[in-house]
Amino acid sequence: MAKFTRAEINARLKTERDAGRAVYDALCGTGITAKMAARGGADMITTHDLAYFRMQGLSSMAGYLPIGDANAITLELGERSLINVVSECPVMAGLLCVDPTRDMHRFVDRVVEAGFDGIMNCPTMALIDGKFRSDLEETGMGFQREVDVLAYASSRDIFTKAFVTTTDEALAMADAGVDNLIVHFGNSSGGTIGSSTVLDEGKTIDRTATILDALSAKYSDRIVTCHGGAIENPDDFAAFLNKEPRLDGYVGGSSAERFPIEESVPKVTQAFKAVHLPKRN
Repeated sequence: MAKFTRAEINARLKTERDAGRAVYDALCGTGITAKMAARGGADMITTHDLAYFRMQGLSSMAGYLPIGDANAITLELGERSLINVVSECPVMAGLLCVDPTRDMHRFVDRVVEAGFDGIMNCPTMALIDGKFRSDLEETGMGFQREVDVLAYASSRDIFTKAFVTTTDEALAMADAGVDNLIVHFGNSSGGTIGSSTVLDEGKTIDRTATILDALSAKYSDRIVTCHGGAIENPDDFAAFLNKEPRLDGYVGGSSAERFPIEESVPKVTQAFKAVHLPKRN
């Protein structure tokens, strides 16, 4: 069962916010990155199939392709790799809420019984647009299904968080009782497999400000964080806060595990290769 209650998680996050410390949520696809992020002081650890594919050396966007059972991957990652090595902070499950092959209410219960402390909508339909998005919406696999699943979890007093990209999505999730709204800027830039085209700074600031404005009337108590786009490191996030200071924190994906590994592993490999063997007779 979960180690942290919804009330405990919310109290922890609001304590950090009130103390002027940024909330930090690390999206991790391996036990070692989760373990080290927790030891470094992460407020939450989250796993999902996008993180799994990222840590196989692939783009996290592979998690949107029909190449695996997203919910089975998340459950196994949690049960066998993360929950047992992270004790310092809550561990969250990113679920494909629109999965038409499961009773997702029952699956939410199963995920919590496995030891997860909360859930979120990842992969999310919020990142899909165009004709494909409209087809999903029309056939019952749209964003409203994500809202319904997180509303069910909230009704069970389970901590919830949600990726959102518009004011309508944010308000729908807030109305459903979601505790943490995450403004998503799209796939990350940078590193070996980052996107070369991301939302420009003006659009990310506008998206964030518009969503925060919409939430301010009824939901100013909610934790609001951001994720993705061109924010690659702590300095980038600090600079972003200078332009939009109302955010409560940051959700790291590639910046939590892919970038650090891409930087450190080649360096240590090169250092070992630089060692000269002693001369032998």
